[in-house]
Amino acid sequence: MTVYETDVPGVGRKFEYELDGDDRLVLVVHHDGKREVFRRRSAEADSEKLFELDDQQAREFGTLLEGAYFQPLDLERVQVPLGEEIIEWHDVTADSSLVGRSLSESNVRRETGTSILAVQRDGETIANPEPDFEFGAGDVVVALGTRAQHGTLADLASN
Repeated sequence: MTVYETDVPGVGRKFEYELDGDDRLVLVVHHDGKREVFRRRSAEADSEKLFELDDQQAREFGTLLEGAYFQPLDLERVQVPLGEEIIEWHDVTADSSLVGRSLSESNVRRETGTSILAVQRDGETIANPEPDFEFGAGDVVVALGTRAQHGTLADLASN
């Protein structure tokens, strides 16, 4: 990680955080505490302003980024009783081949290897959907499977 730091006379301080290649996040911290966040896609390109926060908002958001409220797990090292299987949520898009097809017609388990545990629709959760359950655009499918199986299901849910 490389961070470039520059004084901006009369304004405050600018920090540039390298992402990939020439892509950078740029943070300008004003003397009054205001923070502006930009994205610069190349050395020649103008920066695109992403958002602005006042001092209090920036400090609160910073604690979220820092992990003070939630610490992600290192999934490569975590031991779960499901072995290699994990539970993930997948959005069913309007373009998905699942839309209008039943669980049995779609052969999700045979096609992807995942098990559908539930479907969330309009704020309601349908647990263990029956074979005649029909998928709709906007559904959120809750499934159990390996990472590779979830990748296949994600493709199916969006295409």
